[in-house]
Amino acid sequence: MKGFREFVMRGNIVDLAVAVLIGGAFGSIVNGLVKDIITPFVAAIGGKPDFSGIYFTINNSRFMIGDFLNSVTSFLITAAVIYFLIVTPMNKISERVKRGEKVDPTEKTCPQCLSLIPLKAKKCKFCTSVVK
Repeated sequence: MKGFREFVMRGNIVDLAVAVLIGGAFGSIVNGLVKDIITPFVAAIGGKPDFSGIYFTINNSRFMIGDFLNSVTSFLITAAVIYFLIVTPMNKISERVKRGEKVDPTEKTCPQCLSLIPLKAKKCKFCTSVVK
């Protein structure tokens, strides 16, 4: 029981739980966007009032292809948002870190003694030379 408690209380599990909840909320927002705004707009151009009304019948069985189109559209929008707002910025940050650049510089190097000093410093605290 103690091992299970330690496993559950680990930071990764809590972070994962929060991510799943946020992801679910985000998914419902995207589904609403697709269902209420994008689908009627695209369907209006194509002449159909709504994708969910698109279906075909074989041997008295109705295949609701419109609901599938709504799901595909929702997935593509979700994937695009995740890629452009999360994956691309994270890739750029990790690339800068690999090259040795600071992601958010708060310090600069003194040209005289090569010590790290705050960005706003006008004088080096180590060698007292004037820094621009």
